[in-house]
Amino acid sequence: QVQLVESGGGLVQAGGSLRLSCVASGNIFSINRMGWYRQAPGEQRELVAVITSGGSTNYADAVKGRFTISRDSAKNTVYLQMNMLKPEDTAVYYCNANLNQSLMVRSLDYWGQGTQVTVSS
Repeated sequence: QVQLVESGGGLVQAGGSLRLSCVASGNIFSINRMGWYRQAPGEQRELVAVITSGGSTNYADAVKGRFTISRDSAKNTVYLQMNMLKPEDTAVYYCNANLNQSLMVRSLDYWGQGTQVTVSS
């Protein structure tokens, strides 16, 4: 089976920085893309950033220029460097991976348990 474990969340003042990490482990044949989503109270889960196996990235407009996604394919790990944080970035951040557990099985999405990021004003 597959597990995604996030770390790095916490409380930070506006203008500060945090770095989130997510490690995928278990029965993994290949990872197609990994990304970060977030969900604030009373809001729907939204895409923050995604990175493909080829290194292509995509960001939500709200975080462009402030957040950077990267990955270490050898370690099945994705990172989210968050700079110039704002109170509106406060949310639970979820790691997502789209991966294949074998060559003959279609890819599926897996989610981490989430990590809280709180930005105080």
